[in-house]
Amino acid sequence: MREPDKTDLTIPDFALVVLIGSTGSGKSTFAARHFLPTEIISSDRCRALVSDNETDQDVSADAFDLAREIAGKRLKHRKLAVIDATNVRPADRKAWVELARKWHALPVAVVIDPGVDVCVARNALRADRPFGAGVAQRMTTEIRKGLGGLQREGFRQVWKLTSEASIDAAKVSRQPLWTDKRDDHGPFDIIGDVHGCADELQALLAQLGYSVAWSEDHGERTVTVTPPEGRKIVFVGDLVDRGPNVPDALRIAMSMVAAGTAYCVQGNHERKLSRWLEGRKVAVAHGLQQSIDQLETQDRALREALPAFLDNLRSHVWLDGGSLAVAHAGLKEEMIGRGSGAVREFALFGETTGEIDEFGLPVRADWAAAYRGKTAVIYGHTPVLSAEWVNNTLCIDTGCVFGGKLTALRWPERELVDVPAFQTWSEPVRPLGGSSGLGKSAQADADGVLDYQDVSGRRWIETELRGRVVVAEENAAAALEVMSRFALSPQWLVYLPPTMSPSETSDESGWLERPEEAFAYFRERGVAQIVCEEKHMGSRAVIALCRNAQTARDRFGVMGDESGAIWTRTGRSFFNDTGMMEGLFARLRASVDAADLWKELDSDWLLLDAEIMPWSAKAGSLIESQYAPVATSATAGFQTSREALARAVARGVDAAALDVRLEGRAARAARYATAWAPYVWPVSDIDDLKVAPFHLLASEGRVWFDHDHVWHMTLADRLAAGDGVVTRTQWRVVDLADASACAEAVAWWETLIGSGGEGMVVKPRDFVSRNKKGIIQPALKVRGQEYLRIIYGPEYDAPDNLVRLRERGLGGKRNLALREFALGHEALKRFVARQPLRRIHECVFGVLALESEPIDPRL
Repeated sequence: MREPDKTDLTIPDFALVVLIGSTGSGKSTFAARHFLPTEIISSDRCRALVSDNETDQDVSADAFDLAREIAGKRLKHRKLAVIDATNVRPADRKAWVELARKWHALPVAVVIDPGVDVCVARNALRADRPFGAGVAQRMTTEIRKGLGGLQREGFRQVWKLTSEASIDAAKVSRQPLWTDKRDDHGPFDIIGDVHGCADELQALLAQLGYSVAWSEDHGERTVTVTPPEGRKIVFVGDLVDRGPNVPDALRIAMSMVAAGTAYCVQGNHERKLSRWLEGRKVAVAHGLQQSIDQLETQDRALREALPAFLDNLRSHVWLDGGSLAVAHAGLKEEMIGRGSGAVREFALFGETTGEIDEFGLPVRADWAAAYRGKTAVIYGHTPVLSAEWVNNTLCIDTGCVFGGKLTALRWPERELVDVPAFQTWSEPVRPLGGSSGLGKSAQADADGVLDYQDVSGRRWIETELRGRVVVAEENAAAALEVMSRFALSPQWLVYLPPTMSPSETSDESGWLERPEEAFAYFRERGVAQIVCEEKHMGSRAVIALCRNAQTARDRFGVMGDESGAIWTRTGRSFFNDTGMMEGLFARLRASVDAADLWKELDSDWLLLDAEIMPWSAKAGSLIESQYAPVATSATAGFQTSREALARAVARGVDAAALDVRLEGRAARAARYATAWAPYVWPVSDIDDLKVAPFHLLASEGRVWFDHDHVWHMTLADRLAAGDGVVTRTQWRVVDLADASACAEAVAWWETLIGSGGEGMVVKPRDFVSRNKKGIIQPALKVRGQEYLRIIYGPEYDAPDNLVRLRERGLGGKRNLALREFALGHEALKRFVARQPLRRIHECVFGVLALESEPIDPRL
């Protein structure tokens, strides 16, 4: 008697479901009843998309190409896909099994077979099926012939519905893959390879706050482990082999897994032991003999429970909403939360290059260096001297059995806890691995080669301050050109400052910019107090100052003896003279020492935003090649014009009005020729430089955007307190509700520009200021009349020209300033959090890319 169909179909929530059925069997109706429209990929629908005709068999090849492409994209993004096609022959089904394997999805077959008569009757009722009973008969025969081989074809589940009643009664439910524990949010304590070091394991558990109680029950040794409230252990595998007490290590893990207070993933040593227990032929090596010998003397309860425990271990476990994955030897991003033979093999053994090292062991491929996933991957398998994060992955096998230590990672705290090995229990074949040993971290080693794919193309960068910032592909290409050809060593380039918008234009006669408009901007947006800072006419510079060269190597991952770096807004090195730069660092360090900031900030490095003067130190060639020739030609041109005009007047021509006009233009040209004089002086040594810091951007463990500008300027005053190259920036706090204070600030600005200053910068007192609409401009610049002459040209302040310039639009500039401000903050956050350099450069490249947008450079 035939076994009745199972009508409760429980399938994985991530799978490739292949419907198999003759024409007229009701596959499409079944699919529509049990799956979302977006999950169903119909061959008929694909024919229609290709040819506007669902029954056009001439386009079947193209239609199935389209179906495979759609299914592949869904599986790539870990979405269930349902193939609604006849899939009669093994050859038809082979492509779907291969596609499922490619994306590590489980292939599931659902056979829909209501009987030939039913299929024939249904086809007869459809005008678009003008074929006889033979087609359905042949298809049904072919399907039934291949039923027994579906699992051999690679289908992990096979469901058969062989009557109308069972098809109608069918219910489809979904369950997560065994590895999918995303709904478990921990917190967790993840423990590296134990290898039979049970005493060290107990010591580590105690340090983590777990209590371990042993007892005897009818001659059987048992253990109870009580975790701190809510916490769970995750073992990365390799509990067995090599060490002195494999049985107790297993008892602890097995009891905790059984109690629901631990997960344990399979290690390659567990797999080998499991196969040996099954009686399969394995090489008794790499410590397996120790496990065999120790288990032989143990009580029956342990030996009887062990095979089932080992058999139930999974390749990996995916936890905490998808933010954490634990696998024995690691896992590539595209394998997380998926299931296939390839996933299990990678999770057990990682990846090798195919080469053998000098110790006779396989050379392991550095998959972590290429990892780009958002899920943190914690693993073991390859012992290292100490656990170091690399691209959001962490190896916590620190070689306890080899005399190293047993390490745990606390999640989500990301804190490492370890205990040293009580002794060396097994000699390693090769020395424990780790970073290069050249004074660089493992992450710095991984960052040694930057990947074009990390910065190219259209990009969406998530920032804390402004949400998603979009960078156009063409702008990213421009940034890459600058970065690759002109920028300093990329390890230093952790921040670029944002552009700054000017204030709205002034209606006051003869003025383009005045402070009143900047004050009004902030007042209208609810800002109560502002900080007005003298705007030095120098060159903007970012200064990474390290206490010594070793700090630079440790924290920035650079090589060599440099103890810092100074770069421009476009990422170029400020100085070509290394000797002068190191000399300047020595003077800056002396200022930091005098202010006792290293100790106060608990940091061996500082990142400063500053102006370096004179302007000519960086812009000398620009003055000589661009500004000075304009002044020279204007002076000569007006001289020639006025001489010609004088000759015309001598002949009796009435040219008084023209003479007045030329006289005014010549006067403006003369003022232009001297406009940059206060910002130019010769530089022969360090004493000729002036450095004016105004922001402490970051130090170890901190981004200082949460401190207001009064704090930043007070700190800058402390740095400038000595007689060094550090110069003070004049500044004042202004209450915008106080009319007299605002008037005094305007008068102060007029004094600054009257004595040759560029102007001032007006900032909200809070470094990051918001109102209901979001972030307010972090700063507005208000420039003086003569400085604007350099920017806009000699005759910018002629009445007709001022009318036109007052029509300038600031929307694009201000939007750009906010986006770059958010990107700069995000870059610093990532750097301080020790994220991979590619993550920091994503933001830095973003600033460079935005700078290539078509915004008026004079603003």
